[in-house]
Amino acid sequence: MHGWIILDKPLGLGSTQGVSAVKRALRQGGYGKAKVGHGGTLDPLATGVLPIAVGEATKLAGRMLDSDKVYDFAVTFGTETGTLDAEGSVVATSEARPDAAAIEAALPRFTGPIDQVPPAYSALKVDGERAYDLARAGETFKLATRAVTIHSLELTPPGDGPVEAATFTAHVSKGTYIRSLARDIAYALGTVGHVTMLRRTKAGPFGLDQAISLDILGQAASSRTLENHILPLRAGLDDIPALSLEPGQAGSLRQGRVLTGSAADDGQYFALDGEIPVALVEVTDGNVRVVRGFNL
Repeated sequence: MHGWIILDKPLGLGSTQGVSAVKRALRQGGYGKAKVGHGGTLDPLATGVLPIAVGEATKLAGRMLDSDKVYDFAVTFGTETGTLDAEGSVVATSEARPDAAAIEAALPRFTGPIDQVPPAYSALKVDGERAYDLARAGETFKLATRAVTIHSLELTPPGDGPVEAATFTAHVSKGTYIRSLARDIAYALGTVGHVTMLRRTKAGPFGLDQAISLDILGQAASSRTLENHILPLRAGLDDIPALSLEPGQAGSLRQGRVLTGSAADDGQYFALDGEIPVALVEVTDGNVRVVRGFNL
């Protein structure tokens, strides 16, 4: 079993619990032991696309973490919480409510490359400690601003008059915190706010149309049909071209050798021996080097 199981993560489940659910399903279905990991953390209060890597696909989990994501999220205006979501206690309030025109006018300043201060309740480390542990302990600290890119940010038209809550769709780069984005949009509108709904609809090449629920995962494990729901390893590399290998080249790459004289343009490729994935490779000046090799 080497590939991807895409979970539609339910509310209240952590990403590591999603990994555990897949491990249980593999055991229950009699598929034997396999490495399992996730390709991008989702908060327990978030739902949606959670890529789970199985077997040799775990070697691509880091690459998945670096991929773009798409989220639907709702912001309720007038109250800010310590966690910037519905889980935290209220820390600030405002009577101000924006209208749709004001929200639309503010969005361009949050599109493109922006600087963002992560939430205090995040997994980032401060002097070796997790920020959320320090925040829960009441410690005062400051997180460094980080550069992220908001590729697109759209408002679902909320109707006329003052807006109590608004729904957005954002296509963002790695490292973007939607909770911080919501906070900053509210500030720009002269009010405060927090996230009340967060759903990831896409992570890298994977979307909701490929995702399965925990119920379906469990049913597939019981009926031993889990292979019908696992996407091939190469599905995580749909955004890069394939490189077909000639006889003998696959063995050389598997031994860590550098291939010379390739006519391929510089860049990353998915090297194939027929239909068998061999490695993620980097081509530079006609030389082909292994970035991640697969034992298949």
